[in-house]
Amino acid sequence: MTTLAIQTRPSAITSHGFDLSPPVRIFLSVACFTLSFFALIALSRAAFGLVPDLRHYDKLPVWIHVASVLPAIPLGGYLLLARKGTRRHKQLGKLWLVLMLSTATSAILITSGGGYSPIHLLIPATFHAAWKTVATARRGDIAGHKKHLVITYIAALLVPGLIAFAIPGRLMNQLVFG
Repeated sequence: MTTLAIQTRPSAITSHGFDLSPPVRIFLSVACFTLSFFALIALSRAAFGLVPDLRHYDKLPVWIHVASVLPAIPLGGYLLLARKGTRRHKQLGKLWLVLMLSTATSAILITSGGGYSPIHLLIPATFHAAWKTVATARRGDIAGHKKHLVITYIAALLVPGLIAFAIPGRLMNQLVFG
């Protein structure tokens, strides 16, 4: 009687695990935590009335945008850092995609000074990225799927989030810094 020894590579065992480099993982963790932390501060200050008059932000598209983008930040970070390929990953990934599409769709209706700003260029980029992430996942191109999601997370959440907190006059800047 012979036994069959199956040798597996370590990468085969962790094929659904996290495979981005440690520096990228650290960057995404810190960026996700920092942006989520500032978002929590902003919401807390608004809830307790610690911000100046924000009547000019009292528009439905703005609140839909904020309500959909704020949970997308930590959820996207979690999805990038957690185990991949599980049922939970797929379900939460679909939720994240809906949040991102809601964020982009509501941004179409948000203008400043009567027109669009350069940040609005991220709207079609977000729609395209959503299509590419679904298409690559369905094709089984997991490497392409991960690449598109990391780029989307950085370009459509982290960079605009940084801009929203850093530029005076923007809602999140007003909520955090008054």
